[in-house]
Amino acid sequence: MRALRRESVDCTPIWMMRQAGRYMAEYREVRGKTTFLDLCRNPRQCAEVMLTAVERLGVDAAIIFADLLPILREMGLDLEFQPGEGPVIHRPLREVADIDRLREWEDPHAMEYVYETVRLTRAGLSETLPVIGFAGAPFTLASYAIEGGGSRNYLWTKKWMYTDSGAWNTILGRLSRAIGEYLICQIQAGAEIVQLFDSWAGCLSVRDYREYVLPYTQEVIRRVKEFSPQTPVIHFATGNPMLLPAIRDAGGDCIGVDWRVELRDAWEMIGDDRAIQGNLDPAVLLTDLATIRRHAWHVWKQAQGRKGHIFNLGHGIFKETPVENAVELVKMVHDFGSDGETFSQTVS
Repeated sequence: MRALRRESVDCTPIWMMRQAGRYMAEYREVRGKTTFLDLCRNPRQCAEVMLTAVERLGVDAAIIFADLLPILREMGLDLEFQPGEGPVIHRPLREVADIDRLREWEDPHAMEYVYETVRLTRAGLSETLPVIGFAGAPFTLASYAIEGGGSRNYLWTKKWMYTDSGAWNTILGRLSRAIGEYLICQIQAGAEIVQLFDSWAGCLSVRDYREYVLPYTQEVIRRVKEFSPQTPVIHFATGNPMLLPAIRDAGGDCIGVDWRVELRDAWEMIGDDRAIQGNLDPAVLLTDLATIRRHAWHVWKQAQGRKGHIFNLGHGIFKETPVENAVELVKMVHDFGSDGETFSQTVS
């Protein structure tokens, strides 16, 4: 929390996206007994897998175990997680007549299982560790709703974006209102931080992001900050570092950065008035400890002399990652902060 406020810290805090996931045997054991959607709707199990991960890793924050997409189900879309294929939206939004199937979100309590996950995670943590709530950003959720799943080119999404401003405004407007309320409910349940994931924004040019996406993301963050000015918002988008100044303008107390840009360059683009989160390539965790140490040190050193760095990966942990490597990364980052000059002799 101090790092998010750009205050002095004893050592750089660290947490990792997907820190409770398939790379952990404890998670696979729980997951093997249920479907993914059923797991997401079971607050006790969601809290259990995250608390287990936090204890095992020694990280400085717990992001709730949830998924970006179930909110679309509560807004009227047919969501399924298919084995080997991931999330699928049946009957995606392809025609103007489809838009009304994405309903205005009138019942925030439909996601009560997520809020209970927040409460149980908070109750199971040390008071010194914050809980991070999260949601998908309007563009990313709209892309899932329109494409029907993952995409390489986002053709359907961009077609609507470029050719039908009325439909686009309707879809993004409904999503931005729902996402804002959803994050507010997580804060009410006990989340001390919220993160907005725009996982697919990297497919856009800067011009298109500013025209078609920024106003809606800005509206989500405005709603959250209006409700709870003291709750930090982390805004994370991936895939195109040239978007960083626009992402900063869309809002957020902290801007998340992926591995495609040097941290110091990202900070220059974002400005010193924001905290920054990132940005080790998650593939590094598949290597040996000496390589992990060298790359982690390179990221950490770029933040020296600035306040407000939260160490994280540039995206989520890969399922092939040895758990021991993730544990050691956390120890390394904590050691950098407490005795960096001595530690540098082992990584130079």
